[in-house]
Amino acid sequence: MVELAGIIILGILAQWVAWKFKIPAILPLILIGLLVGPFATFFTSDGTKLIQPIWNGEKGLFPGESLFYFVSLAISIILFEGGLTLRRSEILNVGPVILKLITIAVIITFFGAGLAAHFIFGLSWSISFLFSSLIIVTGPTVITPILRNIPLKKDISAVLKWEGILIDPIGALVAVLVFEFIRAGGGEEFTSTALIEFAKIVIVGFTFGFTFAHALAFSLKNKIIPHYLLNVVTLATVLGVFVISDIFAHESGLLSVVIMGMVLGNINLPYIDEILYFKESLSVLLISILFILLSANINIEDLQLIYNWQAALLFIIVVFVVRPLGVFLSSINSGLKINEKLFISWVGPRGIVAAGIASLFGLKLYKEGIPGAEYITPLVFMIVLGTVLLNATTARIFAKVVGVFLKKSEGILIIGASKISRLIGVYLKKNNRHVVLVDSNKNNVNKAKELGLEAIESNIYGNKLGDNIELNNVGYLMALTANSDINKYAIDKFKKQFGEFGSFRLITSEEMKDHNNSPEEGLFSQTDDYYKLIDLAERYPGIQEILIQDKNHYKTIMDHLNKTDKDFIPLFIKDADKNIRIILSNNKEMEDIEESSFLAYIGKPIDIEEVK
Repeated sequence: MVELAGIIILGILAQWVAWKFKIPAILPLILIGLLVGPFATFFTSDGTKLIQPIWNGEKGLFPGESLFYFVSLAISIILFEGGLTLRRSEILNVGPVILKLITIAVIITFFGAGLAAHFIFGLSWSISFLFSSLIIVTGPTVITPILRNIPLKKDISAVLKWEGILIDPIGALVAVLVFEFIRAGGGEEFTSTALIEFAKIVIVGFTFGFTFAHALAFSLKNKIIPHYLLNVVTLATVLGVFVISDIFAHESGLLSVVIMGMVLGNINLPYIDEILYFKESLSVLLISILFILLSANINIEDLQLIYNWQAALLFIIVVFVVRPLGVFLSSINSGLKINEKLFISWVGPRGIVAAGIASLFGLKLYKEGIPGAEYITPLVFMIVLGTVLLNATTARIFAKVVGVFLKKSEGILIIGASKISRLIGVYLKKNNRHVVLVDSNKNNVNKAKELGLEAIESNIYGNKLGDNIELNNVGYLMALTANSDINKYAIDKFKKQFGEFGSFRLITSEEMKDHNNSPEEGLFSQTDDYYKLIDLAERYPGIQEILIQDKNHYKTIMDHLNKTDKDFIPLFIKDADKNIRIILSNNKEMEDIEESSFLAYIGKPIDIEEVK
């Protein structure tokens, strides 16, 4: 009981440490597992592990085959959740570079790492290619924490983000297929029996996954399942499919749940986001338990297998030869610069799916006496730990060395995608600024996208926006919603992450009354709020510009308009080099206006002759 409770507590503690220090959770999880497992044998009085996953004598958590059953079921849930995230529309919408990374680069990694493992360690072809299939995946859970605090161009962040998201289920599918082929042949390669058994596994896996996915979809669409049972019924279905499929064709269960997840993820289902959220939460708990268990189950003898120059050479080839080769071949004629390709090549940490499936497959094949199976788990763990440590400690430095580190984040995040936000977004985009609009209103988001703007449907009270590494080049935050509480909350929550060079919001109606105490972050005007901006946006749908001769001319224009015309709200000052400054409601920081600048405003067109 103490051991089981300890695993859960240590797992959640590792997740908290990862969140606190912005590192991939897999790193502290595996290290804790090694510490309470094989490394503990060096300092315990009786030379045993603090946590013994498999029952050994009088100590251990899982007797007999129980650990394999638990790991298998946990991996099935994790793989199902990964399959849910693979959307056909996302694959079609990503750029050609990302598409090539999940096809060409995958093939290069599969054959390149497989050849290296075969010739360096003398492993059989089947075991070598099982190893290479397991290290295909990177995964968003390891990429995101590493890149979250590195300001990069959006193109680079997008490539790494979408590669991780899309390659996770693809890599899992490849690894499962290779494993099934090995199991079908009993370790013997290219036999007719192996091919027949493999075909049986594939047919059963695809059939069960496809059939049960549509059956569950039918039940959800026709409300056969009550809403409060939605998540647990889905969980029970996944486990049921895994077990039933395995009965019909031994070891086809993992393939069935991956296919089931992929099919469900591409059906227009009600409540699919709720199912995915539940599965993500469950996966966090399972991963926390799983990786401490699997790391603790490794023995010192397993680690000694890779304590040699061959393991170091394999790591070097995988990280510094195979990965760059895949990236450079996938990015031919892509528009990416050499330094950008180098950085993408450098950042390729392997993740949770690789380590989890490797442990399961390695344990099963080793128990069946397949030659070389004992190398699978330690070799994959070496690649996972090595790449995560390498990237977590050097990605920021390497970004500076190769020149992709943005010295100043010029991107602008606008909270709210109403008409005034869209007009401002279009203006800023025309002046070569990266602009992202965020709104929980799907209609507003779609209208922004129709204008060619980048827009995200998201609730700022959630956590998804903060995890979006494509916003790493954002340094300015503008809250432009009708709700003053939302504007203030957005500033408080995101000013450190997205407002490094300035966080601004519209002033409230109460603040408009006190002209002498305008807030430092107040936007545009002391006498105009959201509703006045919307009114002008409806009557004058466009951002106007007027040439300013110098700062005195600017003051003359502002004084004239404030006295004679209220159909006018100043927004920005743009200098001759197209550098843009936001006008604040307190009108500060406007003393150093350069000659030949432009005043950008919304409202009635101004006759320049009237204000000379």
